[in-house]
Amino acid sequence: MASWLEMYAPRRFDELAMSDAIRNNLERVSVQANPPHLILAGPAGVGKTAAWRLIARQILGPSWESTTHILQARDLAKSAGAMKKFEEFLRPEGTSSSDTLAGRSSLDSFDSNITVATDGDQAPAGKENRELRKDGEHNVSRLIIIEDADHLGPTRQPYLRRMMESTSSTSRFIFTARSPSRLIDALRSRSKQIRIPSTSKDIITSRLEMISAKQNLSPVRGILGDISHVSNGNLRRAVFLLELLARRNSLQDRKNLQNLVAATTLVGVQQVLEEALRGRIHDWKWEKKGARNTRVLKGALGALDQLMNEHALEAEDVVMHMHRLLTTGRLLLEESMLCDLLEALADCDVRLQTSMHGRVQLEEFLHRVKDIATMREN
Repeated sequence: MASWLEMYAPRRFDELAMSDAIRNNLERVSVQANPPHLILAGPAGVGKTAAWRLIARQILGPSWESTTHILQARDLAKSAGAMKKFEEFLRPEGTSSSDTLAGRSSLDSFDSNITVATDGDQAPAGKENRELRKDGEHNVSRLIIIEDADHLGPTRQPYLRRMMESTSSTSRFIFTARSPSRLIDALRSRSKQIRIPSTSKDIITSRLEMISAKQNLSPVRGILGDISHVSNGNLRRAVFLLELLARRNSLQDRKNLQNLVAATTLVGVQQVLEEALRGRIHDWKWEKKGARNTRVLKGALGALDQLMNEHALEAEDVVMHMHRLLTTGRLLLEESMLCDLLEALADCDVRLQTSMHGRVQLEEFLHRVKDIATMREN
């Protein structure tokens, strides 16, 4: 069974849950005869993936999926042999070959009438590009999508710069990023950046009302606004919460949402913070594994590593859960101490936007937590 995120994904630019200015900008770029490389920047859940899918469909036509190549940089950064996999993606015939993915053309670059749209498939702009342009010019036949490109790192990004300069006559790159400042200047200067801000509560509520009507739901008054509020601008999370509550038949009581949000706050986050408040940041202990005794990192950092590995969390996710923990009042902290902790967390969040090493920033935050607790004791 398809999820509601997939079922109600936008099919046209005017269906995107964004402001008119951004929708028009995306559409204008996709109907150009010579579209630029793109950077779609914005926080999680605002529709960056939905946007590039519509752009790809408009630029490449009905056969867009066969010549759209996607690389998830976030997953690549966590895997062994990341550089080799990255090079194999860009050079399918081998790293020693002069053939590159960006340098390849498809028949559609010479005749855009080869593939015809099936029933129910429509161009996101209302008409195919060949109909919108009288000259019939069709320059681009391949798109290379790098999702979460801000996780590529400074070593891999120069490879893309060279390809964008020399071998992309019929190909274009589209990057998505939460923190475009992590992309090197050479990529940003060669790409048009479109910033997609957090989705407003009014837009989220309107989209939830539309889905509820199509699903014949009767949510209790106010719960859709509550979902919009706790989603904090993340439309994807809002739709997910609505679907989850609907499948549990829990849309008739607003307390059900409160219980659900509380249940999704990771207990491990509280353990990390409590260990730091006790002053235990690095706490090494000997544990017997098999026939050998092994030193294992415990304390706040040990709990942090375990939390991030078990739940596949990024540093930004940890900050979000930490903020939720501090603002729900579950720790019963003094107001002045809470203010200091929130200030330290805010500084950590700012540094994460420009840092490639999230764990280092989290470790510094935990040391600040220890210092704050120590000052209160003295």
